[in-house]
Amino acid sequence: MKKEGKHKTIVLGIGNTGRQDDGLGWLFLDFLETQNMDMDLEYRYQLQIEDAELISNYETVIFVDATKEDTEQGFYFKTCKPSEIYSFSTHALKPETILYLANTLYHHNPKASILGIQGYQWELEIGMSKKAKLNMNQAKDYFKKNILTNSILVN
Repeated sequence: MKKEGKHKTIVLGIGNTGRQDDGLGWLFLDFLETQNMDMDLEYRYQLQIEDAELISNYETVIFVDATKEDTEQGFYFKTCKPSEIYSFSTHALKPETILYLANTLYHHNPKASILGIQGYQWELEIGMSKKAKLNMNQAKDYFKKNILTNSILVN
């Protein structure tokens, strides 16, 4: 029997605040906690196979992570499509693989997106770089204007 999530939407923040800009996913969840939205928030160091079962309980999934990719606006928000491609290890998986596993194992394909926020520094140190802070603020503004007002995210 399928369990019901508390809300229809879950946001998974991926990262580690002890590695500078790698903590952008977690810091974004901290921001979402202040927005009083009907969504569940989960902090992850990395995605693992077990997360496929977790997301199978939701209609909408948003993965938030730092990215080393060059982005036009300091971040990107894109649709996440299932992919069975994975690395030699299942220790850390991509959002696309977790989505594929949710579909394959639990016959559930939630609407999924990835918010990638561009980071620059990845050393063992607490605190974001100045550029990453700017990118985080741009991502927050975008999210408030375009995602939080979307009725799909509300129970």
